[in-house]
Amino acid sequence: MNNAIFENLFILELANNHWGRLDRGLRIVNDFAQVVRFNNVRAAIKLQFREADHFIHKDFRGREDIRYIKKTEATRLSKAEYRTLVKAIKERNCIPMATAFDEASVDLCEELDLPIIKIASSDINDWFLIERIAETRKPVIVSTGGSTQKDVDDMVTFFANRNIPLAVNHCVSIYPSEDDELELNQIDFLRQRYPKNVVGLSSHEYHDWSSSMLLSYGKGARTWERHIDIEEGGIPVAPYCSLPHQIDEWFKAYHKAVEMCGGTGTSKRVPKRKETEYLDGLVRGVYAKRDLPVGYELQHQNLEDDFYLAIPLQKGQLSCREAMNGLKLTRPVSKDTALTIDDVESPYSQNEVLRKLIYSRGL
Repeated sequence: MNNAIFENLFILELANNHWGRLDRGLRIVNDFAQVVRFNNVRAAIKLQFREADHFIHKDFRGREDIRYIKKTEATRLSKAEYRTLVKAIKERNCIPMATAFDEASVDLCEELDLPIIKIASSDINDWFLIERIAETRKPVIVSTGGSTQKDVDDMVTFFANRNIPLAVNHCVSIYPSEDDELELNQIDFLRQRYPKNVVGLSSHEYHDWSSSMLLSYGKGARTWERHIDIEEGGIPVAPYCSLPHQIDEWFKAYHKAVEMCGGTGTSKRVPKRKETEYLDGLVRGVYAKRDLPVGYELQHQNLEDDFYLAIPLQKGQLSCREAMNGLKLTRPVSKDTALTIDDVESPYSQNEVLRKLIYSRGL
């Protein structure tokens, strides 16, 4: 089995199906894709697929008193809207994937050609669904929250017999999880019991975004999952969800873990800081090719007409790494001047922690 697709993969799950709003989903995709790109990591953005008419019994549809049914119906999206989200994820160089909660949703995973399918902890015994997922022959990630040893043994054996890559994520299905509930030693158990599978961590802790990453990497976890959200429209963010600046901290903890653990013969070496600092001095900054008005929106197809990339990169200036589709100017930019973080609407411009990162580099 080829497990390379799971190695050092971050999975960012849109919490609560982004409340069934396409515009909110696209904003989340855009904001977090920039953080992914800024940190030079490999990430998937994961959707939740439930075909409500297939998933909910007809006699219970519309029931306001059953929380799961109410939320499923309130956050449903059309196939066209899911297609739009998948397209946006791909355009931002992330991997689109989904948790499929029913067989009709597996059909949608195939139709949208998603490269990975997730099995939720709640479905680890749903063999009707598992059989249908296996028919796709796509790589699978399963979370093990609330499972027994036999549950996981059966799952691993099932996919091994079919030669389908499977990653096994340690998970505690408590939302949110306290630090003393994380049971990170289970990563050791899973790696010893399933040496042919990539083992990961699907986590819901909320006190910090560094400790569990450092520990889990050191224990051998090589794929990680967290719920993500944004602060927008007065919708409260669940404590188990991560905001852009927290995911930025999470990614940096990963890089610190890699640095401290050192390289091996099975992966590319980690460059020394003095080497990356030298190369950072050669990173090109974004400069305006012509006068640009307030409200201008950057698109890749017009990038060469309106901007050029050149050194030096100045403090506060966007580099070639952050020149993303959809950035809007909040003030005019003159010809031949640097495009700075203060000139655009982006998660970095709105978050003081991330703004400092941009201002800490360059000339």
